[in-house]
Amino acid sequence: MTVNLAPPSSASSASQAPALSRLLEQTADAVQAVLAGRSLTDVLAACPGALRPGTQALSFLVLRRLGAAQAVRAVVAARTPPPAVDALLLSAIALLWPDAAPPYPDHTLVDQAVTAARRRVPQSASFLNAVLRRFIRERDELVRAATSQPVGQWNHPQWWIDRLRADWPAQWQGILGAAQQRPPLCLRVNVRQSSGAAYLQRLADAGLGARLLGPQTVVLDSPVPVERLPGFDDGAVSVQDAAAQRAATLLVGAGLAPGARVLDACAAPGGKTAHLLELADLDVLALDSDARRLSRVDDTLARLRLNAETRPGDARRPDAWWDGRPFDAILLDAPCSASGIVRRHPDIRWLRRAEDIAALARIQAELLDALWPTLKPGGWLLYATCSVFRAEGEHQIDAFLQRRGASDVHLDARSPGHLLPLPDNGPTGAETPGSGFDAGSGVVSDGFYYALLRKKPAAAAD
Repeated sequence: MTVNLAPPSSASSASQAPALSRLLEQTADAVQAVLAGRSLTDVLAACPGALRPGTQALSFLVLRRLGAAQAVRAVVAARTPPPAVDALLLSAIALLWPDAAPPYPDHTLVDQAVTAARRRVPQSASFLNAVLRRFIRERDELVRAATSQPVGQWNHPQWWIDRLRADWPAQWQGILGAAQQRPPLCLRVNVRQSSGAAYLQRLADAGLGARLLGPQTVVLDSPVPVERLPGFDDGAVSVQDAAAQRAATLLVGAGLAPGARVLDACAAPGGKTAHLLELADLDVLALDSDARRLSRVDDTLARLRLNAETRPGDARRPDAWWDGRPFDAILLDAPCSASGIVRRHPDIRWLRRAEDIAALARIQAELLDALWPTLKPGGWLLYATCSVFRAEGEHQIDAFLQRRGASDVHLDARSPGHLLPLPDNGPTGAETPGSGFDAGSGVVSDGFYYALLRKKPAAAAD
């Protein structure tokens, strides 16, 4: 993997790129923050602008190798160093890992890591230099030892590996392997402005190679900053993975009439809200419990020139926000582990804890039970999570169906179920990448779960 460290404005001039030692300091700060439980997204948002692109590239690479780096550090360091030193050491080990296209020569990486240590924790510079040079000398042996254990081999926590193995006995290794890959940049063309084919031509005119996966789904040959996407600021296109694009197409495709009243129950940051409005003329209420994140929904709608009512509120407590008028349809993109999008957010695997899954499953069940009474008879509820864990997908919906009973709810046959981040997950029964997409494209989508539920009409319920 080659890491492009120069900011977009200076890509043609390596001399303008930030010093590697500075990037290593920022990367170590990010890794230390993740190990302390902070989101990498939040950390990068606070990173100085000139250092952010390089820091993000290095942080992603380090977090995808963190399990192996920790296994090596346990051998080469007699005791775990203080957090600031440990984060820099782990980052350097990860960046020195065997790679067909290493981001830096060994001697450059060690020299710059020691320079960073002298600024960051001066007393640790000699220790860091000695440990890194030992790693280089004994690299083959240390790598073999590290990758002989599951956490070092797969770079995920042991509990995560165990859960995937239990949920997907035939696919768990493929899922873990996919999480180590860089995801494609997938776009959703705003069909109120253009077609997928027309936007593909705009990309070609701009010198950007891309393919059409579906009527409004485009994947670029190589990721670029959104500033380079033609018409992005004018709402011509949005960044959204092909699997996430299934939500709006499933719900609108269920047969919503123009003007249908729709609730997007956990709306932020607004991608699915906007997609619903791109596809149909709907009366949408976008709800989110986080008022700060809800502002992102407003920003998204404004850029795309779409309109919806946005309101802060906890979807589990309708009495605080619902006016009593039943909804024709509900999109419940429930809070989850985000285990299906870990390739896009490599910090997630290190932030989550085993006990989080049961806690999230309880919240998902509470949301389903609270929102169901707000849905009118004959209406549709689409339950979605960006998770590959059965507890947040199949098992959650099975339990809900048992609670409500066959006289009240029906699981529609169009429900995709679990979509795994694999080229072909036919054995799971899921459609991949799904109706309307080119199954032979070779593009791997994110992991998702979808269940399309219909509330039985009143006469049927009686």
